[in-house]
Amino acid sequence: MRIPRDDASRLEWLLFEQSTVLTWAQAMAVLPPGRVRHLLGSGRWHRVCRGILRAAPGGPYTREQQWWVAVLAAGDGAVLAGLAAARAGGLRGAWRYDAVDVLVPHQRRAADLLRRLPLGLPPVRVRRVRHLSAADRQWGRPGRTRMARSLVDAAGWAGTDDEAQAILAAGCQQRRVTPTELGAALDRLPRARRRLLIRQTLHDVAGGAEALSEIDLMRLCRRHGLPVPDGQERRRDADGRQRYLDAYWRRWRLHVEVDGAHHMDVRHWAADLRRQNRVWIEGDRILRFTAFDVRHRPAEVVAQLRAALTAAGWRP
Repeated sequence: MRIPRDDASRLEWLLFEQSTVLTWAQAMAVLPPGRVRHLLGSGRWHRVCRGILRAAPGGPYTREQQWWVAVLAAGDGAVLAGLAAARAGGLRGAWRYDAVDVLVPHQRRAADLLRRLPLGLPPVRVRRVRHLSAADRQWGRPGRTRMARSLVDAAGWAGTDDEAQAILAAGCQQRRVTPTELGAALDRLPRARRRLLIRQTLHDVAGGAEALSEIDLMRLCRRHGLPVPDGQERRRDADGRQRYLDAYWRRWRLHVEVDGAHHMDVRHWAADLRRQNRVWIEGDRILRFTAFDVRHRPAEVVAQLRAALTAAGWRP
């Protein structure tokens, strides 16, 4: 939708700010009742559910429209939360969790209309909260929780522990939040789900692991009595750009790369080979594992890590 001109009407600005979704009360405040009924009857607007309208013909809902339907249908004081709020703040990634979470004041009950949303809209989960501090609230349209609080909540509400860790790691890897900010948000939530897991994950991320596979590698080392890597090592490539090594043992000059799905791309693969050659030329040992191996073939990974470290001079 185009940005309205300075002389645009209240309705144009409202529809722009709320992605064409509005409540019946908002529509009545800027248009006569007869005009609203005509727009609905002609098909130019349509009802989403009781009290919620969309100023657009029928069709798929955009993600922003889904968020606005959830927040407006949940009523006064509702804010986006969890993964939806993190996405609204710029978090990227494909996640299996597709519900839209909203927080409402504790004294409120879930609006009945949220149980009767039409097909094409994801489920809305209303979660009551006694207090949402200013440190956890992000002012905007729609209102949402700040990135740190959003990710801590999303990790607690995720379907699995792995998904919870991946969400936290993605937020830090994409520079949307720092481990310190996440830790502060967790401190404000003494009853948060997966509290211990989140704390351990933040410890690993702060140590330099910024992907779930790297976190798995660090924990594998601890479990089998191997020295823990120093985390991501900064290096400059041949073009002068700063790169990060996944895991590096400085004392033994051992470098480990954990390859995810993106390494299957031919362009990434060729660039990785050049980087690997440069590491070898500079005198480091290098091992490469797939993320699948780290998680599902840990014995083989540990055996090769132990052999490489021993060959470099490490003694248990």
